[in-house]
Parts: sequence; C-alpha cells; structure tokens
Amino acid sequence: MIAATQLRVGYLILYNGKPHRVATAIHRTPGNLRGFVQAKLVNIETGSNQEVRFSSEDKVEKASLDEHSLQFSYKAGDEFHFMNTESYEMIALGKDVLGEAAGYLIDGMVITASYWQGKVVGIDPPMFVELTVADTTPNIKGAAVQNTSKPAIMETGLEIKVPPYIEVGNKVKIDTRTGEFVERV
Repeated sequence: MIAATQLRVGYLILYNGKPHRVATAIHRTPGNLRGFVQAKLVNIETGSNQEVRFSSEDKVEKASLDEHSLQFSYKAGDEFHFMNTESYEMIALGKDVLGEAAGYLIDGMVITASYWQGKVVGIDPPMFVELTVADTTPNIKGAAVQNTSKPAIMETGLEIKVPPYIEVGNKVKIDTRTGEFVERV
C-alpha cells in the first residue's frame, strides 16, 4: 500500500479490484481546503479510462505484475510477434498493448513485458534505441544554423523531430521515454 500522494504517471495500481495504469496524477490544494490527488486511471484489461479523486489520506494498492523478457521477431499486419526468451513460446501482441513502444521495435530487440494474470499488459523497451532515418526533408546548404528541427520518419514508421543536418540513411539515437532525438550515431 502506498499513499495516494505518492502516485506517479506509469504506476500500476489496483482500483476496485482491477489493475489500472496511472495516466496523469495532479496534486491539488485548493484554498483552505484539504489537498487531494486528481488521477486519470486506465484499466489495463479493458482500456477504458476514468478520472478519480483521492484524498491525501487515501492509500492505494500497487499491482504486482510478473515480468518476462521477450525478443521481437517480426510484424505481420497489425500484430507484433515476440518469442519468450525463457520458454521459447511465441506471442502476438497488438498496438493496443504496445502503445507508443511499437515505433521503437526492431528485429531481435529484447524488451521486458509486464504480465497480469498470465496476460501481457504492457512492455518496456530499452531506454535508448538506434533507428535509421527512412525519410526527411533535405538539408538546405547555407541556411542559418539555429535551434530548429525538422520531421523525420524512422525505419519503423515512427516520426520524430531531428536537427537540420540529419539526412536519409543516418542512424540516430532516440530516448524512448520522451521520443526525442539524442544524437547521430
């Protein structure tokens, strides 16, 4: 059990007996009233979300999840296929489970998957990934160098902002927590 004031985005908690992921958590202290935490919870099983208000004295139960390593094998249609590195079992996951992490997956990548009652409910890709730029606007020679960026589409279909000197075919390092360009590799 943790205090509601310790809720952070990404935490997994049990709410009404069901696992929920904390999407937002805002601490409020309106005027001379008691403080509270306004949280948006997403039900892991159904994907539905709801706004919940916890008083500062409330306690919430953290959900305990099993974790296993999965190796990304291939994508077929809208499904991403993984192999459990411990049992060698093949698992197919959709974008509803993968979320934004689907854009970081490259062949052979090993990720950590969170399981709730035998079902994959989320994945954690590595903190940094290296992807090849598949498409971007060309660099304009002689243009003034400023803190500008341009859109680029990676080999996985992910779109990020990159500095003007990045060209098609360059390999770039991306922070998967923020989705931002880190450096050219």
